Amino acid sequence: MKYALTVLLGLSLTLNTAHAQNFEFDQDFSFSGNEIGFDIAFSASTNGGNAGLGLKYGFNFGEYLVAGPSVRYERLWIKNQLTTQSAGYNMFGGGAFVHGRFFNALFLGAEFEMLRSPYQTAGLISKNTTWAPTLFLGGGFSMEFNTLIRLNAGIMYDVINADNSPFRSSYFMQKKTALGEPAGYLPIIYRIAFFIPLNN
Repeated sequence: MKYALTVLLGLSLTLNTAHAQNFEFDQDFSFSGNEIGFDIAFSASTNGGNAGLGLKYGFNFGEYLVAGPSVRYERLWIKNQLTTQSAGYNMFGGGAFVHGRFFNALFLGAEFEMLRSPYQTAGLISKNTTWAPTLFLGGGFSMEFNTLIRLNAGIMYDVINADNSPFRSSYFMQKKTALGEPAGYLPIIYRIAFFIPLNN
């Protein structure tokens, strides 16, 4: 949690500094267009992997705010090296997102989704899927290229961190005990997304 808060605090200080240097926000939050966004997930190893696609439909409110619904689908496969058995699972669901974009350089965002997940408590996998809530908060780099496409690249922290979250295999920041021994992972993921305006 402290890593995510550090990132958010740093972004906030950057925005405040920029604002202090006579940047002015447009206060008009009226509807100004829409866009489609997508992010792609893929990982693979000798033990299995996953591939998926997240889609967002955004409504632009003024120059700095975009929000709307989202849907996600991922395919998970697992290979047991001892028994040579394999299994595959479908994960899907939907939710909503809101992003703030600043100075064509930074974004802050919140993304909530309810996902049908094969994971159970303690990371066990079962054919009896359950619903997993996720609420990612974070931010990072945001840049529009020739008004044709926007790239968002950042890190997101899942404040819910449900035991059956299908994103658990994507966590990358390891926790350690006071003795320096591994103690699991923080619920932080990388996310790279592309947004295409529909009203150019």
